[in-house]
Amino acid sequence: MAKSPPETGFFQTRQQVWEHYQHPLQQVEDRISKTLDSQGHLIANIGKYILNGGGKRIRPLLAIIASNLDGERNFGEAVILIASAVELIHTTSLLHDDVIDDAVKRRNKDSARIIWGNKASILVGDHLYAQGVSIAESLRDHAINDIFLEACRLMTEGETLQLTYHRNLDFTEEIYFRIIKCKTAALISATCRLSGMVAKMEPEKQEMLAQFGLQLGSAYQIVDDALDYIGNSQIWGKFLGKDLRDGEITLPLLHLLSRCGKEERKKVEEALRTGKVSHKALLQILNLMRQYKSIEYSMNKARESVEAAKVNLCSFPDSIHRQALLYLANYVILRDH
Repeated sequence: MAKSPPETGFFQTRQQVWEHYQHPLQQVEDRISKTLDSQGHLIANIGKYILNGGGKRIRPLLAIIASNLDGERNFGEAVILIASAVELIHTTSLLHDDVIDDAVKRRNKDSARIIWGNKASILVGDHLYAQGVSIAESLRDHAINDIFLEACRLMTEGETLQLTYHRNLDFTEEIYFRIIKCKTAALISATCRLSGMVAKMEPEKQEMLAQFGLQLGSAYQIVDDALDYIGNSQIWGKFLGKDLRDGEITLPLLHLLSRCGKEERKKVEEALRTGKVSHKALLQILNLMRQYKSIEYSMNKARESVEAAKVNLCSFPDSIHRQALLYLANYVILRDH
């Protein structure tokens, strides 16, 4: 197996990474705020409510760092535009997801649909999507448009596939990995590739960045799904077992269903089919996951994806930017539980 590049430990905390790129990240914030402020009152209010809801801006950060990997140059406005467009698309997905999932909370706050309703959430989400596409198109590059729109297409494909298999016990790991590749990893992969494109990197290096993002995005979603069963709801903003109650089959549950006994499986399947999961039933399922090491299995899969992501950075010169990406890759695994 190919080895990942050496890590110097230059960055010790997440905050150090964010602070190092604080100036361009603020430019992204300003660009998005300017876009929202130029729209109607409702669009601005809902957009800012979601954008100011505690997100880590991981996608804009990846865009900024990746654009500098091949040597620091001034790509200025182009990178800021890519980062802003990607974050608007991500925000659209959050608004739409909450409607699809009938979500009451997001990051420990009322979801936008609870405050403004489903209709407003969908319409504002559509508008932010159009704004994101418009910002990307302002770069006047057909290749960039193609990559950006393909990522958006894959996101909707992934969400539709997930809806198709809602509470469906024919679900397999192959389907699971296809879903997360589309709905989460595709946009992160496109973000990294687009940064290489605006930085005028060789096609081979653009592809390495795309693969880095694809593996990183997959790991990010796997960890998200594991945290649904082990996370601290006060930190994470989700109640334990929400995916189970919502009928979403993710990797920990898939592993458990493939390992547990016949009677145990009946109880899990019943909870999944009905969505009626008492606190006692949830604790029993969590105990089964510990017994069969389903969370451990999932986290190991995430680690494998992270290590595969890192290998793609070997062809880039060692720099503070490569070290920042290596730290962020590790951070995906080490997020607060």
